[in-house]
Amino acid sequence: MSDNLGAAPGEPPQEAARTPAAAAPMPGWERGVLEKLAFAALEEQRAARRWKIISRLIWLTVFLALLWLVSGLGGGTAPILRHTAVVEIRGEIASDSEASAELVVAALRSAFEDHGAQAVVLLINSPGGSPVQAGIINDEIRRLKVKHDKPVYAVVEEACASAAYYIAVSADKIYVDKASIVGSIGVLMDGFGFTGLMDKLGIERRLMTAGENKGFLDPFSPQTEKQRAFAQAMLNQIHKQFIDVVKTGRGKRLKETPDMFSGLFWTGQQAIELGLADHYGSLDFVAREVVQAEDIVDYTRHPNVAERLVKRFGAAIGEGSVRAVRSAAPSWR
Repeated sequence: MSDNLGAAPGEPPQEAARTPAAAAPMPGWERGVLEKLAFAALEEQRAARRWKIISRLIWLTVFLALLWLVSGLGGGTAPILRHTAVVEIRGEIASDSEASAELVVAALRSAFEDHGAQAVVLLINSPGGSPVQAGIINDEIRRLKVKHDKPVYAVVEEACASAAYYIAVSADKIYVDKASIVGSIGVLMDGFGFTGLMDKLGIERRLMTAGENKGFLDPFSPQTEKQRAFAQAMLNQIHKQFIDVVKTGRGKRLKETPDMFSGLFWTGQQAIELGLADHYGSLDFVAREVVQAEDIVDYTRHPNVAERLVKRFGAAIGEGSVRAVRSAAPSWR
């Protein structure tokens, strides 16, 4: 039997035996596949990058929202029809502290302008600080009292000394604990002198100034009697300003003694006896019994967290010069 039975008539036997085959691939197909894979990988990278950017924006939004809440600037306190407004004065009174005039005055204005606030309470726990910052706060309290016709009470916790007491006398009444520290009505300017030590060590100070008194607070240069008298006169003037403010604020309630304005401080019990304070009482007592508005709303302002970081960074750059200036500046401590 022939093997060519299935071949068509007239066709060569080998052609009849051939089966259909798939079409051969086009030349360069490998390059096309690689390009598609490359584009797919690139698109996947772009998508991953877009998602990374979106996720970072989401986290940044969450972080900013947290800063907004922590800073205390994201809206006021919930309105209460009748309440006692509180503004805290804690720690050192200085331009870069939480007891700065900028923050305290802003809080006071908000408290006075709130129609639901029946009175403003200064909650004080401070050893003192800058006479300038305290003077700004005292002046603003007296102005706001007249403008809004609201009573102001000072409540002393552990301490109300020097610049803190300068602020407290702007209140209509001062409430203390029997063991509170009150007073220290005085001014100081402190520093060090190293001239004798430098002589012993054979160190020469090379300070050049324009103006014969420009460097008289320099701790490495001797201080003349003229310079000492000038500094003392300046301190005496600031001390008199302090005394006048205390006498204006306390009036006839003061039982003046020779030591009252000497810089001494007293317990809360002694302060009441001397007329430096009025009564015993806490914040809750004043809100409940004096103001008769038990709901307490805190209007105290706190520095923004971001602002703290910026200030800390800036302070680190000029820390040496700032300390030198502060050490020479007068303060009520």
